[in-house]
Amino acid sequence: MQDAVLAMLAKEPSHGYDLHARLRRALGPLGESLNRGQIYVTLARLEKAGLVVCERSDGLPERPERKVYALTPAGQQRVTAWLAEVGRPKPDLAEFHLKLAAAAAARLADPVELVAAQRRELLRRLREVQRAALAEPAGSAAGLLLEGVVLRLQADLRWLEACERAWSKVDDEAEDA
Repeated sequence: MQDAVLAMLAKEPSHGYDLHARLRRALGPLGESLNRGQIYVTLARLEKAGLVVCERSDGLPERPERKVYALTPAGQQRVTAWLAEVGRPKPDLAEFHLKLAAAAAARLADPVELVAAQRRELLRRLREVQRAALAEPAGSAAGLLLEGVVLRLQADLRWLEACERAWSKVDDEAEDA
């Protein structure tokens, strides 16, 4: 969650409420359970770690002072590192989805390239597991476990294909606009 919040702040400084709304929109139905308090706890931890700074801003008359959070240079470095990281051995799908949404929103990275990097890692892992499975005796418990890992990796690769199609379409629509 911390990295996704940082990436959302890379686009522009924001209030906790705005971050919560953007994260919920990015997660769709999965974001309905996202607790607003969790965002504020995350922001406090990020501030303590020196990754964000908090400034007071003028708000509405009923809310005269609001906290606006912005990235520090260390926070920007962490976002850059997070975007370059690939999940091993399998990605957390919600986190990866947030990575794509945040990268696109803040124009930090091309989501299609992030998908491609994740695919390369999964293909590498798939080759390793398939080699290990071939070395196991037929019907062994270890062979069955490795078969499950192969099936999971194949499913993740199919999901990445769907992500690539969706984000390529978004890129095409942006170019047409």
